[in-house]
Amino acid sequence: MRAAVLRAYRADLSIETVADPVCEADGVVVRVLACGICRSDWHGWVGEHPRVKPGAIPGHEYCGEVVEAGPLARWRLGDKIIAPFILACGQCPDCQSGHSNICKTQRVPGFGEPGAYAEYIGVPHAHNLAALPEGMSPVLAAGLGCRVTTAWHALTGRAAIQAGEWLAVHGTGGIGLSALLLGRALGARVVVVDVVPEKLAHARALGAEAAFDAREGDVAARIVEVTGGGAHVSIEALGIAATANASIECLRPLGRHVQVGLPVGHTARMEINMNAVYMKQLALFGTRGMPAWKYPRLLDMITRGAVDMSPLVARTVPLSGASAELRAFDGPMPPGVAVIDDLMR
Repeated sequence: MRAAVLRAYRADLSIETVADPVCEADGVVVRVLACGICRSDWHGWVGEHPRVKPGAIPGHEYCGEVVEAGPLARWRLGDKIIAPFILACGQCPDCQSGHSNICKTQRVPGFGEPGAYAEYIGVPHAHNLAALPEGMSPVLAAGLGCRVTTAWHALTGRAAIQAGEWLAVHGTGGIGLSALLLGRALGARVVVVDVVPEKLAHARALGAEAAFDAREGDVAARIVEVTGGGAHVSIEALGIAATANASIECLRPLGRHVQVGLPVGHTARMEINMNAVYMKQLALFGTRGMPAWKYPRLLDMITRGAVDMSPLVARTVPLSGASAELRAFDGPMPPGVAVIDDLMR
Protein backbone atom coordinates (compact mmCIF):
# COMPACT_ATOMS: atom_id res chain seq x y z
CA MET A 1 0.00 0.00 0.00
CA ARG A 2 0.98 3.63 -0.40
CA ALA A 3 1.98 5.49 2.78
CA ALA A 4 3.82 8.60 3.98
CA VAL A 5 6.74 7.56 6.18
CA LEU A 6 8.82 9.64 8.58
CA ARG A 7 12.44 8.92 7.69
CA ALA A 8 14.09 11.92 9.36
CA TYR A 9 12.80 14.59 11.73
CA ARG A 10 11.81 17.85 10.05
CA ALA A 11 12.31 16.32 6.60
CA ASP A 12 9.60 15.76 4.00
CA LEU A 13 7.71 12.55 4.58
CA SER A 14 8.75 9.78 2.19
CA ILE A 15 5.93 8.47 -0.02
CA GLU A 16 6.57 4.73 -0.20
CA THR A 17 5.01 1.36 -0.91
CA VAL A 18 4.83 -0.57 2.35
CA ALA A 19 3.26 -3.83 3.50
CA ASP A 20 -0.50 -3.91 3.94
CA PRO A 21 -1.68 -4.05 7.57
CA VAL A 22 -2.58 -7.35 9.22
CA CYS A 23 -6.05 -7.68 10.72
CA GLU A 24 -6.03 -8.55 14.42
CA ALA A 25 -8.66 -10.85 15.94
CA ASP A 26 -10.56 -8.01 17.66
CA GLY A 27 -9.77 -5.48 14.98
CA VAL A 28 -10.44 -4.38 11.44
CA VAL A 29 -8.53 -3.15 8.43
CA VAL A 30 -9.84 0.15 7.14
CA ARG A 31 -9.43 1.78 3.74
CA VAL A 32 -8.67 5.36 4.68
CA LEU A 33 -11.09 7.82 3.10
CA ALA A 34 -9.69 10.91 4.83
CA CYS A 35 -7.19 11.75 7.55
CA GLY A 36 -6.77 14.96 9.51
CA ILE A 37 -3.41 16.69 9.96
CA CYS A 38 -2.92 17.58 13.61
CA ARG A 39 -0.44 19.61 15.66
CA SER A 40 0.22 16.38 17.56
CA ASP A 41 1.55 14.96 14.27
CA TRP A 42 3.86 17.98 14.13
CA HIS A 43 5.21 17.19 17.61
CA GLY A 44 6.23 13.78 16.29
CA TRP A 45 7.56 15.15 13.01
CA VAL A 46 9.93 17.55 14.80
CA GLY A 47 11.19 14.80 17.13
CA GLU A 48 9.63 15.99 20.38
CA HIS A 49 7.25 13.09 20.95
CA PRO A 50 9.02 10.17 22.62
CA ARG A 51 6.95 7.51 20.83
CA VAL A 52 7.54 8.75 17.28
CA LYS A 53 10.73 7.40 15.71
CA PRO A 54 12.02 7.34 12.12
CA GLY A 55 10.11 4.72 10.19
CA ALA A 56 6.77 5.76 11.68
CA ILE A 57 3.65 6.36 9.60
CA PRO A 58 1.83 9.39 11.13
CA GLY A 59 -1.90 9.97 11.27
CA HIS A 60 -4.45 9.42 14.02
CA GLU A 61 -7.55 11.33 12.79
CA TYR A 62 -9.12 9.09 10.22
CA CYS A 63 -12.38 8.02 8.67
CA GLY A 64 -12.65 4.97 6.47
CA GLU A 65 -14.36 1.86 5.17
CA VAL A 66 -13.93 -1.58 6.70
CA VAL A 67 -12.32 -3.96 4.18
CA GLU A 68 -11.44 -6.78 6.59
CA ALA A 69 -12.80 -7.71 10.01
CA GLY A 70 -11.37 -10.04 12.64
CA PRO A 71 -13.51 -12.83 14.13
CA LEU A 72 -14.03 -10.90 17.37
CA ALA A 73 -14.93 -7.58 15.71
CA ARG A 74 -18.58 -6.56 15.36
CA TRP A 75 -18.01 -4.62 12.15
CA ARG A 76 -18.85 -5.85 8.65
CA LEU A 77 -17.20 -5.27 5.30
CA GLY A 78 -18.31 -1.98 3.82
CA ASP A 79 -19.12 -0.32 7.16
CA LYS A 80 -17.88 3.26 7.31
CA ILE A 81 -16.35 4.28 10.60
CA ILE A 82 -14.85 7.16 12.57
CA ALA A 83 -12.02 6.35 14.94
CA PRO A 84 -10.95 7.88 18.24
CA PHE A 85 -7.19 8.18 18.44
CA ILE A 86 -7.09 6.25 21.74
CA LEU A 87 -7.80 2.56 21.12
CA ALA A 88 -8.52 1.24 24.60
CA CYS A 89 -8.55 -2.42 25.61
CA GLY A 90 -12.12 -2.36 26.94
CA GLN A 91 -11.35 -4.86 29.70
CA CYS A 92 -9.28 -3.10 32.37
CA PRO A 93 -10.77 -1.33 35.42
CA ASP A 94 -10.31 2.09 33.79
CA CYS A 95 -12.19 1.02 30.66
CA GLN A 96 -14.88 -0.74 32.66
CA SER A 97 -15.45 2.40 34.75
CA GLY A 98 -15.96 4.52 31.63
CA HIS A 99 -12.51 6.12 31.53
CA SER A 100 -11.15 4.39 28.47
CA ASN A 101 -9.05 7.43 27.54
CA ILE A 102 -6.71 6.58 30.45
CA CYS A 103 -6.47 2.86 29.60
CA LYS A 104 -2.95 1.76 30.52
CA THR A 105 -2.64 -0.59 27.55
CA GLN A 106 -4.14 1.79 24.98
CA ARG A 107 -2.79 1.81 21.46
CA VAL A 108 -2.49 5.03 19.47
CA PRO A 109 -2.06 5.08 15.66
CA GLY A 110 0.80 7.31 14.62
CA PHE A 111 2.36 7.11 18.06
CA GLY A 112 3.93 3.69 18.40
CA GLU A 113 1.48 2.12 15.91
CA PRO A 114 1.29 2.58 12.13
CA GLY A 115 -0.93 5.58 11.41
CA ALA A 116 -3.40 6.66 8.76
CA TYR A 117 -1.25 8.67 6.36
CA ALA A 118 -1.72 5.55 4.26
CA GLU A 119 -4.17 3.75 1.97
CA TYR A 120 -5.08 1.32 4.75
CA ILE A 121 -4.78 1.15 8.50
CA GLY A 122 -5.09 -1.80 10.83
CA VAL A 123 -7.26 -0.91 13.82
CA PRO A 124 -7.02 -3.12 16.92
CA HIS A 125 -9.70 -3.01 19.63
CA ALA A 126 -12.34 -2.12 17.03
CA HIS A 127 -15.02 -1.79 19.73
CA ASN A 128 -13.74 1.81 20.08
CA LEU A 129 -14.91 2.75 16.59
CA ALA A 130 -18.11 4.68 15.82
CA ALA A 131 -20.26 4.45 12.71
CA LEU A 132 -20.02 7.33 10.25
CA PRO A 133 -23.42 9.04 10.42
CA GLU A 134 -25.40 9.01 7.19
CA GLY A 135 -24.85 12.23 5.31
CA MET A 136 -21.61 13.19 7.10
CA SER A 137 -18.70 13.53 4.69
CA PRO A 138 -15.49 11.57 5.38
CA VAL A 139 -13.55 14.85 5.25
CA LEU A 140 -15.64 16.39 8.02
CA ALA A 141 -15.50 13.16 10.01
CA ALA A 142 -11.70 13.12 9.80
CA GLY A 143 -11.69 16.81 10.65
CA LEU A 144 -13.43 15.97 13.93
CA GLY A 145 -10.38 13.89 14.65
CA CYS A 146 -8.83 14.24 18.06
CA ARG A 147 -9.48 17.98 18.23
CA VAL A 148 -13.30 17.95 18.45
CA THR A 149 -13.48 14.87 20.64
CA THR A 150 -10.82 16.23 22.99
CA ALA A 151 -12.51 19.64 23.16
CA TRP A 152 -15.88 17.98 23.80
CA HIS A 153 -14.53 15.93 26.71
CA ALA A 154 -12.64 18.94 28.06
CA LEU A 155 -15.83 20.99 28.19
CA THR A 156 -18.31 18.32 29.28
CA GLY A 157 -16.28 15.65 31.05
CA ARG A 158 -13.68 17.78 32.80
CA ALA A 159 -14.84 21.39 33.19
CA ALA A 160 -18.58 20.55 33.20
CA ILE A 161 -19.32 23.90 31.59
CA GLN A 162 -22.80 25.31 32.11
CA ALA A 163 -24.98 27.51 29.90
CA GLY A 164 -24.37 31.18 30.60
CA GLU A 165 -20.80 30.70 31.84
CA TRP A 166 -17.88 32.52 30.28
CA LEU A 167 -15.40 30.34 28.38
CA ALA A 168 -11.95 31.64 27.47
CA VAL A 169 -10.08 29.85 24.69
CA HIS A 170 -6.33 30.44 24.37
CA GLY A 171 -5.25 29.51 20.85
CA THR A 172 -7.71 29.14 17.98
CA GLY A 173 -6.16 26.25 16.10
CA GLY A 174 -8.12 23.04 15.66
CA ILE A 175 -8.78 22.42 19.35
CA GLY A 176 -9.46 26.07 20.15
CA LEU A 177 -11.84 26.48 17.22
CA SER A 178 -13.61 23.27 18.27
CA ALA A 179 -13.95 24.57 21.83
CA LEU A 180 -15.43 27.83 20.53
CA LEU A 181 -18.05 26.07 18.39
CA LEU A 182 -18.94 23.45 21.00
CA GLY A 183 -18.91 25.95 23.86
CA ARG A 184 -21.41 28.18 22.09
CA ALA A 185 -23.60 25.16 21.29
CA LEU A 186 -23.62 24.35 25.01
CA GLY A 187 -24.73 27.89 25.84
CA ALA A 188 -21.43 29.39 26.96
CA ARG A 189 -20.29 32.92 26.20
CA VAL A 190 -16.90 32.69 24.52
CA VAL A 191 -13.83 34.92 24.38
CA VAL A 192 -10.79 33.87 22.36
CA VAL A 193 -7.09 34.71 22.31
CA ASP A 194 -4.60 34.31 19.45
CA VAL A 195 -1.79 36.21 17.72
CA VAL A 196 -3.11 35.94 14.14
CA PRO A 197 -5.56 38.74 13.25
CA GLU A 198 -7.21 36.60 10.55
CA LYS A 199 -7.95 33.89 13.11
CA LEU A 200 -9.34 36.41 15.59
CA ALA A 201 -11.66 37.81 12.92
CA HIS A 202 -12.70 34.28 11.98
CA ALA A 203 -13.53 33.50 15.60
CA ARG A 204 -15.65 36.64 15.92
CA ALA A 205 -17.54 35.63 12.78
CA LEU A 206 -18.26 32.27 14.41
CA GLY A 207 -19.74 33.85 17.50
CA ALA A 208 -16.91 34.79 19.88
CA GLU A 209 -18.10 37.78 21.92
CA ALA A 210 -14.56 39.11 22.27
CA ALA A 211 -11.24 38.28 20.60
CA PHE A 212 -7.89 39.49 21.91
CA ASP A 213 -4.44 39.60 20.34
CA ALA A 214 -2.04 38.17 22.93
CA ARG A 215 0.70 40.51 21.71
CA GLU A 216 -1.27 43.56 22.81
CA GLY A 217 -1.02 44.00 26.57
CA ASP A 218 -2.11 41.87 29.51
CA VAL A 219 -4.65 39.57 27.88
CA ALA A 220 -5.69 37.94 31.16
CA ALA A 221 -6.61 41.31 32.64
CA ARG A 222 -8.59 42.19 29.53
CA ILE A 223 -10.56 38.95 29.82
CA VAL A 224 -11.27 39.61 33.49
CA GLU A 225 -12.59 43.04 32.51
CA VAL A 226 -14.79 41.96 29.59
CA THR A 227 -16.28 39.03 31.50
CA GLY A 228 -17.04 41.05 34.62
CA GLY A 229 -14.67 39.23 36.93
CA GLY A 230 -13.02 36.50 34.90
CA ALA A 231 -13.90 33.42 32.88
CA HIS A 232 -15.55 30.48 34.60
CA VAL A 233 -13.71 28.02 32.37
CA SER A 234 -10.51 28.49 30.38
CA ILE A 235 -9.10 26.17 27.73
CA GLU A 236 -5.37 26.22 27.00
CA ALA A 237 -4.95 24.85 23.48
CA LEU A 238 -1.25 25.27 22.69
CA GLY A 239 0.78 23.64 25.45
CA ILE A 240 3.18 26.51 26.20
CA ALA A 241 3.87 28.49 29.37
CA ALA A 242 2.64 31.88 28.15
CA THR A 243 -0.84 30.65 27.27
CA ALA A 244 -1.06 28.29 30.27
CA ASN A 245 -0.42 31.20 32.63
CA ALA A 246 -2.77 33.52 30.74
CA SER A 247 -5.44 30.82 31.01
CA ILE A 248 -4.98 30.51 34.77
CA GLU A 249 -4.77 34.25 35.38
CA CYS A 250 -7.91 35.09 33.36
CA LEU A 251 -10.15 32.96 35.60
CA ARG A 252 -12.50 34.24 38.28
CA PRO A 253 -12.33 32.72 41.79
CA LEU A 254 -13.26 29.02 41.74
CA GLY A 255 -12.69 28.95 37.97
CA ARG A 256 -11.61 25.85 36.04
CA HIS A 257 -8.52 25.66 33.85
CA VAL A 258 -8.34 22.76 31.38
CA GLN A 259 -4.94 21.88 29.92
CA VAL A 260 -5.72 20.63 26.43
CA GLY A 261 -2.62 21.74 24.53
CA LEU A 262 0.10 19.07 24.52
CA PRO A 263 3.11 19.99 26.69
CA VAL A 264 5.89 17.79 25.35
CA GLY A 265 9.58 18.08 24.61
CA HIS A 266 10.90 21.49 25.63
CA THR A 267 7.49 22.52 27.03
CA ALA A 268 6.90 19.39 29.11
CA ARG A 269 7.93 21.30 32.23
CA MET A 270 7.00 24.95 32.63
CA GLU A 271 6.80 27.65 35.29
CA ILE A 272 3.20 28.21 36.39
CA ASN A 273 1.66 30.99 38.50
CA MET A 274 0.65 28.79 41.41
CA ASN A 275 -0.09 31.83 43.55
CA ALA A 276 -3.05 32.59 41.27
CA VAL A 277 -4.20 28.98 41.64
CA TYR A 278 -3.95 29.24 45.41
CA MET A 279 -5.42 32.70 45.92
CA LYS A 280 -8.39 32.18 43.58
CA GLN A 281 -8.87 28.55 44.64
CA LEU A 282 -8.85 27.36 41.06
CA ALA A 283 -9.33 23.84 39.73
CA LEU A 284 -6.76 22.62 37.20
CA PHE A 285 -7.71 19.76 34.89
CA GLY A 286 -5.68 17.81 32.39
CA THR A 287 -7.42 16.10 29.51
CA ARG A 288 -6.45 13.89 26.60
CA GLY A 289 -8.85 12.36 24.14
CA MET A 290 -12.38 11.22 24.88
CA PRO A 291 -13.87 7.92 26.06
CA ALA A 292 -15.29 6.17 23.02
CA TRP A 293 -18.74 5.81 24.61
CA LYS A 294 -19.19 9.60 24.39
CA TYR A 295 -19.28 9.58 20.58
CA PRO A 296 -23.07 9.14 20.20
CA ARG A 297 -24.06 12.37 21.97
CA LEU A 298 -21.43 14.38 20.12
CA LEU A 299 -22.34 12.94 16.73
CA ASP A 300 -26.05 13.43 17.48
CA MET A 301 -25.49 17.14 18.15
CA ILE A 302 -23.72 17.47 14.80
CA THR A 303 -26.13 15.43 12.70
CA ARG A 304 -29.27 17.14 14.03
CA GLY A 305 -27.73 20.57 13.44
CA ALA A 306 -27.27 21.64 17.05
CA VAL A 307 -23.71 22.59 16.16
CA ASP A 308 -22.12 23.19 12.76
CA MET A 309 -18.55 21.90 12.73
CA SER A 310 -17.99 22.53 9.01
CA PRO A 311 -16.05 25.79 9.61
CA LEU A 312 -13.35 23.63 11.17
CA VAL A 313 -12.07 22.20 7.87
CA ALA A 314 -10.38 24.92 5.86
CA ARG A 315 -8.68 22.93 3.11
CA THR A 316 -8.05 19.45 1.75
CA VAL A 317 -4.70 18.19 0.46
CA PRO A 318 -3.39 15.01 -1.13
CA LEU A 319 -1.07 12.69 0.80
CA SER A 320 1.91 14.29 -0.94
CA GLY A 321 0.85 17.65 0.55
CA ALA A 322 1.08 16.52 4.18
CA SER A 323 4.72 17.58 4.60
CA ALA A 324 3.97 21.19 3.67
CA GLU A 325 1.12 21.24 6.20
CA LEU A 326 3.41 19.91 8.94
CA ARG A 327 6.01 22.57 8.13
CA ALA A 328 3.34 25.26 8.38
CA PHE A 329 2.87 24.49 12.10
CA ASP A 330 6.27 26.14 12.67
CA GLY A 331 4.64 29.55 12.26
CA PRO A 332 1.28 31.29 12.57
CA MET A 333 -1.43 29.23 10.90
CA PRO A 334 -4.49 30.42 8.96
CA PRO A 335 -7.94 29.60 10.35
CA GLY A 336 -9.16 26.02 10.20
CA VAL A 337 -7.43 22.69 9.70
CA ALA A 338 -6.26 20.59 6.78
CA VAL A 339 -7.51 17.11 5.90
CA ILE A 340 -5.91 14.59 3.54
CA ASP A 341 -8.65 13.47 1.13
CA ASP A 342 -6.61 11.74 -1.58
CA LEU A 343 -4.29 8.93 -0.49
CA MET A 344 -3.15 8.16 -4.05
CA ARG A 345 -1.49 11.49 -4.86
